[in-house]
Amino acid sequence: MRGAGECTIARMTTNRTYKSGQSRDQASFLPPCLEDYVSRDNPVRAIDAYVDSLDLTELGFRDVGSDGGAGQPPYDPADLLKLYLYGYLHQVRSSRRLEAEARRNVELMWLLRGLAPGYRTIANFRKDNDAGLRAANRDFVLLARSLDLLGGTLVAIDGAFFHGDASKASILTKKRLQEQMAALDRSIAEYSAALDANDQAEAAGPPEKPPSGEDIAQRVAALRQRRAAAAADLAKLADGSDGQISRTDPDARLLAKHGQIVAGYNVQIAVDDKHKLIVASAVVNEGNDTGQLHAMAAAAKAALGVAALTAVADAGYFNGETLKACEEAAITAYVPPPDRGQRLKAQGRFSVQEFRYDAGADVYRCPAGAALRPMHGQKRQASGKIAIGYASRRSVCRVCPLRGRCLAGKGARREIERWVAEDVIERHRARMRLAGEDMMRRRKALAEHPFGTLKCRAGYRHFLVRGFNKVRGEWSLMALCYNFSRVLRIIGLGPWMARLAQRAAKPLYRLVLALLPACCRVSHHAAALRPASRTPFPVPQIGLRSKRYVITFSLRIFLPSLEAHSAISVSAARPSQVALRCRRAIRPDSSPARKGVCLGEWRNALRFSALRLLLHHLLVRLGAHRRLSRRRHVRCTLTPVELSFPPPNVDMDYAPG
Repeated sequence: MRGAGECTIARMTTNRTYKSGQSRDQASFLPPCLEDYVSRDNPVRAIDAYVDSLDLTELGFRDVGSDGGAGQPPYDPADLLKLYLYGYLHQVRSSRRLEAEARRNVELMWLLRGLAPGYRTIANFRKDNDAGLRAANRDFVLLARSLDLLGGTLVAIDGAFFHGDASKASILTKKRLQEQMAALDRSIAEYSAALDANDQAEAAGPPEKPPSGEDIAQRVAALRQRRAAAAADLAKLADGSDGQISRTDPDARLLAKHGQIVAGYNVQIAVDDKHKLIVASAVVNEGNDTGQLHAMAAAAKAALGVAALTAVADAGYFNGETLKACEEAAITAYVPPPDRGQRLKAQGRFSVQEFRYDAGADVYRCPAGAALRPMHGQKRQASGKIAIGYASRRSVCRVCPLRGRCLAGKGARREIERWVAEDVIERHRARMRLAGEDMMRRRKALAEHPFGTLKCRAGYRHFLVRGFNKVRGEWSLMALCYNFSRVLRIIGLGPWMARLAQRAAKPLYRLVLALLPACCRVSHHAAALRPASRTPFPVPQIGLRSKRYVITFSLRIFLPSLEAHSAISVSAARPSQVALRCRRAIRPDSSPARKGVCLGEWRNALRFSALRLLLHHLLVRLGAHRRLSRRRHVRCTLTPVELSFPPPNVDMDYAPG
């Protein structure tokens, strides 16, 4: 017996219906546009609105040319910046991969409006606009501050190693060069011995297969040339300060931390505690973080625009001079002090921390209660600090019951050095005893988040460019993308677009202020034409109306009537159609070239001295702010209310067409 519902006929299957797509050969009368493929809540719209709100010229971005050859216009830096923001947000950094994505990714087709720049143009933009990328990163921090996304009270400072575009073998040190020169000397000696043996063999008699002396001589010459190059590199190391030379990336260095050696750079960041946004960053090639605390805290304080700031960092940032500089700059630092008395504690002896300083008497008290008094003069330590020496009396130490735990076997007295600004360290230690543990917990939650996100989720562990300037530009792009994704996730797409629209509308007020001088000039020329006119000649007016985020810009031009002219001249000029053309030309969706053509038609249709001067000033003013009219969130119209020609007694050079 078969189960109910089961087919009893052999080899018969149940027919099922699946979803089917359209035929690839199906023609479409109205093909879909790219706008239909990008939804209204797509994050790519946030990239488009953000870049359109930037003044790239003011930020320092430069044109990079075109792939079309000589005579072709360059790509807009805004389009290339949009391409890089989209790529870095989606873990696509290679210029060749970005070129491929621009040709097959629908979102990029919409973002770039169908443009597909070549990989050389894409790579040159990142290479040549390092200053612009750094400025854009700083501008985004200011935007986040205006959105009240930064706390401005506490920042966490940390550093991480990033691989550079250089291998470990390409970076030379003094030890490596000395070993290389020793190996070359041994090889040269061996080949020289082989040459001598070859000469002796030739003098004794011709062998069956004589060795090639010319080949050995060439090898010896090549080895000597390599040794001369190594000696020149060693001389350069003697002149330098860091003791390293990189043959590929001139600024990359061998960095070591916790047994890890990286050929690259040390990236420093300052993270705000409110939403874990990077407010300040720097790229250095030093392996330790000792001298970076004050520089990073001061940069964060300037970016946040606050009078006082609290900064937390790990023990690698502990340095007395940087702590003193932070205190003078109204920065409260929390850095765990290192335990530098471990060697003495391991020997069962008293460390410096067990000696108490009496500020009133200016003496140190040892664990037995004896006084260590200041010595005459000051001493400069190896680090450059000025210190004062304190020493005990030999007679007291000779009979002290704790002598074995304080002095070495042959020591006669105990000496301690105190930095002249040691009170800064003491105040810092007091702060750490009160709130140090809580601050270190907050530091771990703040400073590790950006590096973990960038390295593990995005995969940004190395740089693709070489040199300090280019590397700092690429890091600014990484930090900008991290902050961008954080802000978009925090406030949402809708409020973000509204805020960008409000930010972009403010320059229109500056446009009106720029057009006011042109209006004054037109008024002057209009007053000169009044005596030749039969009818009143009103002065042109410029008005501004603002409602929410839409600004309508109107220009009213009144000219004398056309009663004395024939109907043919009026129909040839067609002033109403010219006015409609001009109104369409100033709309945001019009191209700059089309605007110029339409305004040129208007100028040709109404060509006489005063109006030509007016249009000249308007074109200059509008050309300086052309980027404002391209924004989709701003509606800008130029509306002539009344257009007519001057009477016949006014000189005019008008040619229909």
